[in-house]
Amino acid sequence: MRRLARFAVRLCAITGLAWIVVTFTPVLKWWTQALAGPWGSQDGDVLIVLGGDMTAPGLLGITSYWRSVYTVFVWREGHFRQVIISGRETAPAMREFIVCNGVPREAVMIDDSAASTRENALNVAAILKQRNGRFVLLTSDYHMRRAAAAFIKAGVAIQRVPFPDASKRLNSLQSRVDIAWILVEETAKIAYYKWHDWI
Repeated sequence: MRRLARFAVRLCAITGLAWIVVTFTPVLKWWTQALAGPWGSQDGDVLIVLGGDMTAPGLLGITSYWRSVYTVFVWREGHFRQVIISGRETAPAMREFIVCNGVPREAVMIDDSAASTRENALNVAAILKQRNGRFVLLTSDYHMRRAAAAFIKAGVAIQRVPFPDASKRLNSLQSRVDIAWILVEETAKIAYYKWHDWI
């Protein structure tokens, strides 16, 4: 019984310390910046956008919504000829969003069969095989390291444009625990991808 009590006390202490670190220190900011990596130019020929989540069929989740919003921002600022959106279920809904916000429908191509970041990279690499130009990859800041590495592994030279997804939400103390879990999950996925030699 004493061992169980000591274990419970230690677990509570570790949990409390982790909460303090997550809530009141810049560790999540540093972690997010490490996953985002260096920013490239927001101008190019083909803008590659990766899908995120869905709230319901045909209804964008928060990650897919913000990726779509930043797609519109980057399109308006650059001189892109085409947008490629990759993601099972998410790509059609994201296309409708960006078209409604001024991106010409004829300039948007979708890959709606990719169910993972690795499949995003492989499928888009096949689409771009016979094309030349500057390819710009847009995704969430915390997702960029793994996504960029997957595209490079697939043979696509890309410029990175990680938009401030997790880093923007860090301004809210209530969101920090959720962001911490996202960063833990993403770091585990990076390790998993490295283990399988996918990045």
